[in-house]
Amino acid sequence: MTLKERYAFILKHFAESNPNPETELCYNNPFELLVAVILSAQCTDKRVNMITPTLFRDYPNPEMLSQASVEDIYAHIRSVSYPNSKASHLKGMATMLVNDYGSIIPDSMKELTKLPGVGRKTANVILGIVYNKATIAVDTHVYRVSNRTGLAYGKTPLDVEKILTRNIPAELRFKSHHWILLHGRYICKAQHPDCLNCGIQSACKYYSRKR
Repeated sequence: MTLKERYAFILKHFAESNPNPETELCYNNPFELLVAVILSAQCTDKRVNMITPTLFRDYPNPEMLSQASVEDIYAHIRSVSYPNSKASHLKGMATMLVNDYGSIIPDSMKELTKLPGVGRKTANVILGIVYNKATIAVDTHVYRVSNRTGLAYGKTPLDVEKILTRNIPAELRFKSHHWILLHGRYICKAQHPDCLNCGIQSACKYYSRKR
């Protein structure tokens, strides 16, 4: 199977099985999405969704979050991974949004990654969901599945992002982020990939080596 055929097979399967994939993070507006994605770094969406309702109730906008103390933010998010650094990042992010961007979420990679706690992956999520841009956010799931299946062999998330971007049509790029992420979360797990229930096994390099 050529690389082009592998992409065609896998994308067709995902499009047929899940035509409208969405993030599993709960949010009501771009600001809440940005907060949730920052909190989700090295943490499960399920855990983030457990703590954000109270956080969003008490700090519903950048202005109120920027005025909160790091200690108060920490108290809301202490059950997520790395709560100390994330509390500082959230306050710094909200303060910069208010002071530098008029409380509007930036629409470019350059400006988004100036915000505390916002790396390339987080920026790509915001650009894809909020601004409908043809981005591919590479988190640990996307990185693992891309390398494991043979879609994109890369030593870094940026390597994988570049390869996926070259091979996936623009109109499918952000859907592909969700497709690959969800596949990694529920089927192609890190420790015990469920190859027997995988719909793309015939196009997967890992599965072909196991047989």
